[in-house]
Amino acid sequence: MKITDIEVSHHRLPLDPPFVASWDPRPRTHFDATIVRILTDAGLVGVGSGDAMPGFAGHEDLFVGHDPLAIARHARIIDNLSFHYGRCWPLEVALWDLAGKAAGLPCWKLLGGRRSSLPLYASTGALKPVEAMVETALDIQSLGFPGMKIRFHRPTVRDDLAVVEAIRAAVGDDLALMVDANQAWRMPWDAAPPWRLKDALAVARALADLDVHWLEEPLHRADLDGLAALRQAVPIRIAGGEMARELHDLRAMIRAGAVDVLQPDAVLIGGIGGLAEIARAADAAGIGFTPHTWGNGIGLMANAQLCGGIGVSGFLEYPYDPPTWTPERRDFPLIDPIQAVGGYLTLPDTPGLGIALDEGRLAATRIR
Repeated sequence: MKITDIEVSHHRLPLDPPFVASWDPRPRTHFDATIVRILTDAGLVGVGSGDAMPGFAGHEDLFVGHDPLAIARHARIIDNLSFHYGRCWPLEVALWDLAGKAAGLPCWKLLGGRRSSLPLYASTGALKPVEAMVETALDIQSLGFPGMKIRFHRPTVRDDLAVVEAIRAAVGDDLALMVDANQAWRMPWDAAPPWRLKDALAVARALADLDVHWLEEPLHRADLDGLAALRQAVPIRIAGGEMARELHDLRAMIRAGAVDVLQPDAVLIGGIGGLAEIARAADAAGIGFTPHTWGNGIGLMANAQLCGGIGVSGFLEYPYDPPTWTPERRDFPLIDPIQAVGGYLTLPDTPGLGIALDEGRLAATRIR
């Protein structure tokens, strides 16, 4: 079997009402998705999605004519391209989808088949008023999710803490609460400075009193010493690494003891194969592994297949914040949105990633 072509298409779903993300000062009036297809002479097609992959066009010849199952070889080329251009890891995910289809097995079984069901935490994204946040938390709890993530970035930290206090009072001890401070990185147009260590210490201690499961991205991504010091100073778990660009950044976080929970995303860094190695290294160091999945359902499923295959413990992120962020919006490229049942995701037995593209929707939303 040989690769005959690689097709990359871009799609845009209008959002009305807009989604107001906590980490973005600009309301989002559309949601973009990039779809990667790897075509073969056997008629099999592998599918991936994630970054828009700027700079990839014109490099298809580095893969065409090669065996698509030589994933380790291709991952080296993808790593080279991702250094010089955009994040090209959706291509690696598409290779795993293709490998599963060729073997007649889901990716999670190709990777080891350790877990067929994954516990989810509902990851919210909007900065709603206290009453609305409590209502969302009660809805999440009623649906059986074992955990919920709350975003910061209200006018003051005191406002943020008041939301966590109100939610904890409403849900009791049965729902794990995570807090994302979003201090590690910023949108290109956001000039706000990140927290300093003393800021993060005060917040972490307050959240520990509220039995928060982890505090995510509390310092700039490069401040590994600060993260390690924070981790040693407070009982709450420290999480991070969701937007790391290179695998050596993740290895450095592990060596530095910078986090309790590592959160890279297979469609943004390393692909499925690269993050399988990172997850095992994290586990050997006593660090949890819980991928970031804030994209569309193809990326969500890629990370789910990875977690099921290698059998990591802990939660998987499930972006969910109705009414402005629903599975239907999130997964618009797919015929069937990825659904949680009782707070869990059951991995499919369908070969590859187990997803099917909605070609009609993709045609209607294609950016020409």
